[in-house]
Amino acid sequence: MNQLITIFKIPELRKKIFITLIFLAVYRIGYYVPLPMVDQAKLADKLANAQTGALGQVLSFVSMFSGGNLSQACIFSMGIMPYISASIIIQLLASGVLPSLERLRKEGQSGQKKLNEITRYLTVPICIIQAIIVVSPIMRPDSSGGNSFGTAASGYADGWFNFYWFSAAAVITITCGTIFLMWLGEQIDEYGIGNGISLIIMAGIVARLPAATGELLFDSSKPPIHILWFDLPAFKESLFTLGAATGDISFEKLIVLLFLFVAVVVGVIAMTKAQRRIPTQSAKHVRGRRVYGGTRQFLPMKVNAAGVMPVIFASTLLILPQVIFNLIASATDATWAANLSHIFLNHRSWLYNVMYIAMIYVFTYFWVAIQFNPKEIADNLKDHGSFIPGYRPGKRTADYLERVLMRITFVGAAFLAIIAIIPNVISSEMEIPYQVASFYGGTGLLIMISVALDLVQKINSHLVMRNYPGLTDD
Repeated sequence: MNQLITIFKIPELRKKIFITLIFLAVYRIGYYVPLPMVDQAKLADKLANAQTGALGQVLSFVSMFSGGNLSQACIFSMGIMPYISASIIIQLLASGVLPSLERLRKEGQSGQKKLNEITRYLTVPICIIQAIIVVSPIMRPDSSGGNSFGTAASGYADGWFNFYWFSAAAVITITCGTIFLMWLGEQIDEYGIGNGISLIIMAGIVARLPAATGELLFDSSKPPIHILWFDLPAFKESLFTLGAATGDISFEKLIVLLFLFVAVVVGVIAMTKAQRRIPTQSAKHVRGRRVYGGTRQFLPMKVNAAGVMPVIFASTLLILPQVIFNLIASATDATWAANLSHIFLNHRSWLYNVMYIAMIYVFTYFWVAIQFNPKEIADNLKDHGSFIPGYRPGKRTADYLERVLMRITFVGAAFLAIIAIIPNVISSEMEIPYQVASFYGGTGLLIMISVALDLVQKINSHLVMRNYPGLTDD
């Protein structure tokens, strides 16, 4: 408690925290500003009935991992996902595909500033394309195949002119909302504390936790319990029974879920902070009567260097076949397309989980390969007069770093795969809704803990600079 109070004793840190909270509050307010051309009540009913459908899965996934709100078709519907997509594309192109972007990446802070500017420009067309994909099924008339919702408000889609005019207005509004969120994240980076984009995504996930907890523990069909001046929701009766046969959560399921929650939190913290420390030795330099260098240091290599991005890539790529095969089945009545769509839609099937794990491994190695260049690190060590004991500078050092990287990346990918399939296992074996299980043992929890650890690290750096103990110090 004394360390928490100390945070607000430092004027600069206190100002950064308040500015960050204000910007996040602005984001949450815009989260509930709806598009005027959409019937929100009808859209909510459609999405509630389409949660198990391919389109519903796409909308639910994008809402969770982008900080958006597709369930209400608000001005922040797309969240920050287009900016993330643009950042990924620029990083891929700057990793050796386009020499001009690669030169900018190597120019340091000035080059990174130019890359950020290019990323902002690329965000706009990506957001327009994604907004069209989202707005089109919302505004089009309802279809029996479930590929469109027909939730346009009365008068906004009457006739082709109104349909295209107000659809274009919705696309522009959503695009402007995403650009505003991008600007908001950059303001948090500059004037607040923590990574602005990550905090926006984390805020969107944390805001869904109360609803997931209520769905897990409380029975909305029963009247609330009045205690003193408060009305408390009634707990589910199955919580106080053993082996409930209704498929609802029982007492032993709740205990197992709490145990898994704690285990996942501990595991995520351990793997996020885990690193392989490779010893390095700097060469000695004799200048006059003084000897410089010769110190022994360490080159840290994170076990989970890819973060949560491989899971997001794999999940996105496995959602696309659902949509494609569902569209083929709706258009041609092909039985094989319907069967394949059902296979990719069923998260409890062994085929889906095997493909999920395989793609997580592929994207983990791919992401680490574009982020970590052993040859470049070996050259930097050589230029600074450092070397790894037992390995000659240059190619031998690069080969050793690549071999170590491949081994620890395998462990990191296994960790991500386990975290990713935990919601599928919980949902299948414990008969808990997938939306609830994903918050208490899956990727959402991984994102929240990773962002929280990064935020604590930045706060600790401010405290240590002023000779205060850090938040995690004893």
